[in-house]
Amino acid sequence: MSQETKLNTDLEGCTYIGRERCGPVYLALGILVTGLFINALYNPPAKKDLKASIKGSNVSEETQNILSVHKSELTVTLASASPNPNTSKADSDRKQHLKVRKGDTLTSILLAAGVPKVEVLGAINSLRTVYNPRDLKIGNEINLVFSHDNRLKELQLDPTAVRKISIHKDADSTFRVFDTKRLLTRHTVFAKGSIQSSLYKAAMNKNVPPAVLSELIRIYSWDVDFQREIQREDAFEVAYERFIDDEGQIARNGGILFAKLVLSGQPKALYRFKIRPGRTEYFDQNGRSAKRPLLRTPIDGARLSSRFGKRRHPVLGFTKFHRGVDFAAPRGTPFFAAGDGVIVYRGRKGAYGKYIRIRHAGKYTTAYGHMSGFKKGVTRGTRVTQGQIIGYVGSTGRSTGPHLHYEILTKAKQVNPLTVKMPSGIKLTNTMLSKFQAARINIDAVVSNLQGKTLVSLQ
Repeated sequence: MSQETKLNTDLEGCTYIGRERCGPVYLALGILVTGLFINALYNPPAKKDLKASIKGSNVSEETQNILSVHKSELTVTLASASPNPNTSKADSDRKQHLKVRKGDTLTSILLAAGVPKVEVLGAINSLRTVYNPRDLKIGNEINLVFSHDNRLKELQLDPTAVRKISIHKDADSTFRVFDTKRLLTRHTVFAKGSIQSSLYKAAMNKNVPPAVLSELIRIYSWDVDFQREIQREDAFEVAYERFIDDEGQIARNGGILFAKLVLSGQPKALYRFKIRPGRTEYFDQNGRSAKRPLLRTPIDGARLSSRFGKRRHPVLGFTKFHRGVDFAAPRGTPFFAAGDGVIVYRGRKGAYGKYIRIRHAGKYTTAYGHMSGFKKGVTRGTRVTQGQIIGYVGSTGRSTGPHLHYEILTKAKQVNPLTVKMPSGIKLTNTMLSKFQAARINIDAVVSNLQGKTLVSLQ
């Protein structure tokens, strides 16, 4: 019988007769595969040498031929028998993103996230070497990474836009802390829009961040009544700083460089200028400060609910002269000192409820009523600065709902805060005026370059 006939007969026997005729072939095949498998684990042969390895083994020629026919299947089997050692355990890591809320502490946050108490203690003790956990602020973000066995592996905290703190657990379960600073790139963003219903909606439509809009309102608040002076088809422009980290993400938005409101066709432009280290103010094109000794509206985002003058009293039910203005806002909303001065009264005062009065330079005094509470540390005799939080909106005294009652007094007489002529701010002269005009020309050039663009580097 020829070799080809014998091989075909053996193959047919393996298919139809059973294991009696296939025994020698399967036995030889099993021995060879086992040997090659063990050898592949410690000294894997190259694919091109497989046939030579088969030929050099002590098996029959028929078996060698069978194995040669099934070489590809054998190669796949050997390859899959050795799993990829690079299968990362990090694939099973669990990540959790958290944000600090009012009343949170780092301990309470970690425990609520499921971190064991002993690990909480170790992580916080490590963190204390570079950062006081008590300095956590509402809105701070914390990222946790848990290992596959649900143990804390890493903690990341960004207390400021330029600072990054991370804690990593070593193989010996020791926490190590890394305190690094980010490299931020400053850019300038420009936005402009037409006001159809409100400045807020117009700014939001142009993606102006709320903090920037709040600053825009603040720098105009000495001169503009946002309740009455904003009309349909008025317009705004604003150029502000934005800081980008090394990953291309927005780290934070900075201050306003330039702003312009066009009210009833009249443009009012303001420019940022540093008059000395640590003190920056906004000036018009002639170098006159936008800042006045007193704010007309010492609260952000409130609605003017009652004006100065005669009105039907909402509680008493008869016409009575209203000697201030009311700003409706949710209970607990903070409000500010309208100007630099000294607190001369703090406590309850009849129909005013909880009340504060501040004496300012010259002939001016301001008063604030119906408060829900006083800012901690603000007491009689305390010196306060313009824009400093002094209390919170409430409904104490004779009141039908939460609001701030605000008064301006000149020589002990109440005047209308919305119409009283305020003393002008400082006027730059001589060398300072020359420096300001140079800075203004530079800002005008930047703004001109930004027209129609969204992001340009400002060096």
